[in-house]
Amino acid sequence: MQERSGIITFKGNPMTLLGPALKVGDQAPPFTVVDTALAPVTLAALAGKVKIISAVPSLDTPVCDTETRRFNQEAATLPDNVVLLTVSLDLPFAQKRWCGAAGIDRVSTVSDYRDRSFGLAYGVLIKELMLLSRCIFVIDGQDTIRYIQQVPEVTSEPDYAAVLAATRALLA
Repeated sequence: MQERSGIITFKGNPMTLLGPALKVGDQAPPFTVVDTALAPVTLAALAGKVKIISAVPSLDTPVCDTETRRFNQEAATLPDNVVLLTVSLDLPFAQKRWCGAAGIDRVSTVSDYRDRSFGLAYGVLIKELMLLSRCIFVIDGQDTIRYIQQVPEVTSEPDYAAVLAATRALLA
């Protein structure tokens, strides 16, 4: 397993990411995560759609909560051929409870708890914490990665405007 250091910090402490360093233009790796009903969700099932995939450490933290709520609001401004996924290692039951309490209805929360297939394939699993780093991927309808935003400090919010601009550029 590839280990990469010097890319992110958590509360100022350097962390190690497990998995490859994906780049724009790469084919998006396949993954299998589960939704809040424990049903599998795969990259292949989302074929033909533009995907915003937001990896977060845990929905039960303030920044992840804020980020997912913000993307849920922004989703209302995007066409139906754009899907938004928030991937975490939270258990599906916790995700479902959180979404209900937060009124999340446009972002699909999915869990990578079973085998970390997303975290390892996308190079965002933090070795020291066994949580996902804060990273956003925009993937086109042909499953090519068109934008990546690895947030350098896990406790910081992403640049929402840049993610949305990258997404809208694919829709033009």
